[in-house]
Amino acid sequence: MYHFIVNKVSGNGRGLAIWKDVEKILAHKQLNYRVFFTSYPLHATEISKEIKNGVIIVIGGDGTIHEVINGLKTSKNIPMGIIAAGSGNDFARALNIPMNTVEAFESILAGTERTVDIGRIGDKSCATVIGIGFDGKVAQTVNASKTKKWMRFLRLGRMSYIISVFKVLFNYKPANISIKIDDQTEEMTDVWLVAVANFPYYAGGMAICPNANGNDGYFELCVVHGMSKLQFIRTFPGVFKGKHISHPSIKMLTGKQIEISSSSAMIVHGDGEIIGQTPIKINIEEKALRVMGTSPPKSKILMELPFS
Repeated sequence: MYHFIVNKVSGNGRGLAIWKDVEKILAHKQLNYRVFFTSYPLHATEISKEIKNGVIIVIGGDGTIHEVINGLKTSKNIPMGIIAAGSGNDFARALNIPMNTVEAFESILAGTERTVDIGRIGDKSCATVIGIGFDGKVAQTVNASKTKKWMRFLRLGRMSYIISVFKVLFNYKPANISIKIDDQTEEMTDVWLVAVANFPYYAGGMAICPNANGNDGYFELCVVHGMSKLQFIRTFPGVFKGKHISHPSIKMLTGKQIEISSSSAMIVHGDGEIIGQTPIKINIEEKALRVMGTSPPKSKILMELPFS
């Protein structure tokens, strides 16, 4: 049984449009399925908690995936498939899931599967990147932005993030932190942000931690500290291709258990969703999630389907 969790408003309506295409495939293949449409924040978490067997297929963006993963914490044997419909789609990108609707569904039906790690903060689960400090404030600003909707309509999700970066940059003040990675503790001053990454990407394809693997049992961390605002502006474009990591004020680290406290409260986001503030403790849970359709299938049996 396939259980579809559809966020109709993902990608400013792309979720609903994609679902209509998927319905045609389901009718053509005569597959058994149920569909649930999300109606409010955390609805996808509630729905996924009630599903006890079969495959969950998410039609939505990283926020919807974040909610589903948090509902699957007690149902680890249920695999999840993704048909990307958001503005960023960083989790799907990291797993090489096709962005084309038909190809993504083909991959799920083909049965290709990968088991991946999950980041945990208390009772919260995160799939891609946990951002602390400047990142958290930017995520908060993006989510509250009045321009967010039309930016997504124009499929400019990354541009919405970039605009918010410069809004936050004007007034943001770095903090001093204590960071414990496994058994090693380090004090760091003038820290802009700490990104704790399970996978490389966030904010629509920015490779903040380009070597993050997602199933090796480790986080990759990016700590930005001791930069002036001008240096930050000059370094920022490099994040799109992961070239920022060579800057002397950027420290790359790895670990399984992360604890961070700070001289002033730093906002924390996970998968772009605000989840708290420092102090925090982050653990990695290895092989906690089964994901279907993580590589394109060899056959293209559904490509001949007509779509109106």
